Parts: sequence; structure tokens; C-alpha cells
Amino acid sequence: MSNVGNSTNILWHDCPIQKQDRQQLLQQKGCVIWLTGLSGSGKSTIACALSRSLHSRGKLSYILDGDNIRHGLNHDLSFRAEDRSENIRRIGEVAKLFADAGVICITSLISPYQKDRDACRALLPKGDFIEVFIDVPLQVCEARDPKGLYKLARAGKIKGFTGIDDPYEPPCSCEFRFSYSFQKTGAFILQIVLQQKGSGCKSPSDMAEIVISYLEENGYLRA
Repeated sequence: MSNVGNSTNILWHDCPIQKQDRQQLLQQKGCVIWLTGLSGSGKSTIACALSRSLHSRGKLSYILDGDNIRHGLNHDLSFRAEDRSENIRRIGEVAKLFADAGVICITSLISPYQKDRDACRALLPKGDFIEVFIDVPLQVCEARDPKGLYKLARAGKIKGFTGIDDPYEPPCSCEFRFSYSFQKTGAFILQIVLQQKGSGCKSPSDMAEIVISYLEENGYLRA
């Protein structure tokens, strides 16, 4: 029996079917691909491109999108700093469960604070947390403003908005760092272009292939 947080007299119950058995069934290894960046940086678009590419290879993935999670599990949380941390803590724990099930879990979250991302990394075995920083300048994200949130924040109608009156702390050491711009055609119709360490322009699908190559090289796409 043990006490964890506010829970007392609890006992961990082991099951004979373990992570390795589930991975053998799925013919893949569970891990977490953590996409982080400012609002409007294209995280959700990239997450979907990555999920599609994995699906086409017969690999099981699941996206934990920040807005989607706040429709259910985390609907009780605000955007105050302490609630932002709790939001990330809960999602980190859920992502850990998906990885333990053998699923490739893709998170799409602003996750602005370094300590919270580090805490999620610490939940997983070494190598199973793959952090992808979508590095887009604030002025580009604000020019896009796909949800109109930056405009509301500038008008003082949204408080504690990341990049305006709440900080974003870029990752200190991430597995991938993609920087890109949005090309304007006519009105602000957007085409995503990515660059990784001078490797030239990349589409979201190209970026997904780079991450998938990493998964292949590190044994995550086989049991």
C-alpha cells in the first residue's frame, strides 16, 4: 500500500500483459512526439500530416490536441499559469498511457513552460519523448492569427495570452527544431514552408517524413 499525492492506501495492480506484449501485437513501439510552439505556428496541421503518414504505413497513432483536450478532460482548467501547468501535467500522464499501450502519441500543445515539458519528458523512458519545436516568430503567428486570438489579446479581451502578456520559453534541447514562414498569396492564404538546419523548404508532409525517418532509425516502427 502507498500514498501518492492526495490519494492514500492505494496499491499498484500489475497485469500479465505488458508493454512489450502490446508492442509486439502492434508491430511498433510506443512513444510521445511532443509538438510545441506559439499559437498559430501550425502545430495541429503538422500533427495531422504526421498522423496521416504513420497511418499510411499501417502504424497506430493518436493526436492529443490542446484545444480538443480542453473540450473534455481539461474543460475545468483556465489559462492561468497554474492551470496551464496542470493542463500539461494531465496531458503528459495521458500521453504516457498511450505510449505504454504501444501507440505513437502525438501532442499538439503550446506548452509554454520549460519545466512542464521537462516534467513530461521525465515520465517516459529515455528516448521515448521526442520534442519537436515549431519555431515561428511571434510576428508571423500574429499576422496569421487563424483564430483571431492575438487581436483579442492585443485589445485586452484575453489575459495571459502566450507571446503577448505571458511568456513562451523555447526548448533548451529538443530532438527537432523546425522554423518556417507562411507564404502569402493574394489575401493571407497560407502555404506552410519548413526549414530544418538549412535543408531547404519542406511541406508539412516532408516534415512528417523527417520525423518518421527518425522513428525508423531508432526502432519505433518495429516491435
